[in-house]
Amino acid sequence: MYPDASRLRIAFLSYGFGEYSVRHANALAEVADVLLMLPEDIAAEHRDKLSTKVELFAFAGPRLRQPLRQFGAARKILNRLDAYEPSVLHLQAGHLWFNCALAVARRWPLVVTIHNPRHHVGDRSSRRTPQCMLDYGYRRADHVIVHGDQLKAETVEQLGIATEKIHVVPHIAMGEMPQDMPPVEEDSSLVLFFGRIWEYKGLRYLIEAEPLISEAVPNLRIMIAGRGDNFEKYRRLMVHPDRFLVENEYVSETRRYEMFSQAALVVLPYIEATQSGVVPVAYTHGKAVVATRVGALPECVDDGDTGLLVPPRDVKALADAIVQLLTDPQRRRTMGHNGRRKLEQECSDGIVAHAHLDAYQRAIESHEANRKERRRTVTTKRRQPSATQAVRP
Repeated sequence: MYPDASRLRIAFLSYGFGEYSVRHANALAEVADVLLMLPEDIAAEHRDKLSTKVELFAFAGPRLRQPLRQFGAARKILNRLDAYEPSVLHLQAGHLWFNCALAVARRWPLVVTIHNPRHHVGDRSSRRTPQCMLDYGYRRADHVIVHGDQLKAETVEQLGIATEKIHVVPHIAMGEMPQDMPPVEEDSSLVLFFGRIWEYKGLRYLIEAEPLISEAVPNLRIMIAGRGDNFEKYRRLMVHPDRFLVENEYVSETRRYEMFSQAALVVLPYIEATQSGVVPVAYTHGKAVVATRVGALPECVDDGDTGLLVPPRDVKALADAIVQLLTDPQRRRTMGHNGRRKLEQECSDGIVAHAHLDAYQRAIESHEANRKERRRTVTTKRRQPSATQAVRP
């Protein structure tokens, strides 16, 4: 039984996660009123995909090194929230300067999605917000959302958040194929590594596995797409540079569609992980996935059904899994079909939206209970006689 959302007004605030945020806002707008708050540049990039049922507030996103402008932006967000009067504020991960504003934003029930309880190895972008500031936001929340049971366990262990305040909600489906795009033919020997290129993504192990894969798949090509690290250190690892197609830059959604359509399979050789937005995109395109057994990846990649799982940092195991699927087209296509079905059954917009409604309702109840408790505490203290009054005859 889903909670009644007829009175809910949801303010969904994110400083990043553009496609993810728009997909969530669109889904929630089918069952509640939604105000989506995004930086102007991200809002402009995804505005054409936003439902007309969603109210958008695009705010200036100054550089982190501009504290006065950041506080000004936070003030505008708070003013917009005051005008909107949300039933609940849903913050994605957190932000250095807005988390400071949470100290004065206590009148709204707060839900925070914890994408990563701790910074990933080598992820310099996320480290711009100190871990202590993110932790403050996580612990300040009335309830939190994570995208996997393993992440829930890590959140309890690393942050000390009570298990009853944590909701496990699947990562929403992403990577819709543009309707006006012509079909792209699959290349049976093309492997795709997609996403931000940081140390924790384990790209070096895929590069080191290439000679082993090439022995069984002479026409092998590995496409590497995404921004991140200085790529020269990876180029130096390549035994056969001509087998790699590298786009170390921002990838548009049109180009992403072409890449995933063309790839025979998608590889995530991560050395650590929480969850991944790459897997839902792979499933949307009906692609099998080879991934490592880290974080919540085993929860979204069903070993032997939607893909294959291997130990992290194990070059031979990674190569063997990739060869298995490249040399067995029927098996990998069946896995891709299973992945698409898994996405529809577990990560559809409606399923994810209603799971969020439960988290919102629980957060509202907790917020109200805490507010009443604080009032009782203040009233009790006021009624207690002072030490001087207590000794008067």
